[in-house]
Amino acid sequence: MKVYAALLFTLLFCTSAIAQEWLTDFESAKTKASRDSKHIVLVFQGSDWCAPCIKLDKEIWSTEAFKKYAESHYVMLQADFPRKKKNALPETQQQHNNGLAEKYNPNGIFPFVAILNSEGFVLGETGYKKISPDEYITHINSFIQ
Repeated sequence: MKVYAALLFTLLFCTSAIAQEWLTDFESAKTKASRDSKHIVLVFQGSDWCAPCIKLDKEIWSTEAFKKYAESHYVMLQADFPRKKKNALPETQQQHNNGLAEKYNPNGIFPFVAILNSEGFVLGETGYKKISPDEYITHINSFIQ
């Protein structure tokens, strides 16, 4: 029994250690970015309907290479716009995301990625690209330098 408990603990610890930390509150993201001297990667996505959004998540955001790099370089901020009723966000979160979209994504492009400094100023914009995680990191970093 102790062996199973130890194995379960190890599995949970390792899984949580490599999980991508997504913030959903803009003010928290700015505070963290300022405190940690990082840039914000603001991602507008339709997690349950937008095929390129799903590809971007699978091919870039969810990869070990990106998660490892992002952990020490970016604050990841997500503004999701699901359409299925079962995935609906709480009203306050939806209003928050709508406000972010009005300011940073007024044309309603999905996926839309804005690279921001810690004060919320746009340094660059991009979206889905069929490139490797390392190439995507280089692409994002080109806006920062």
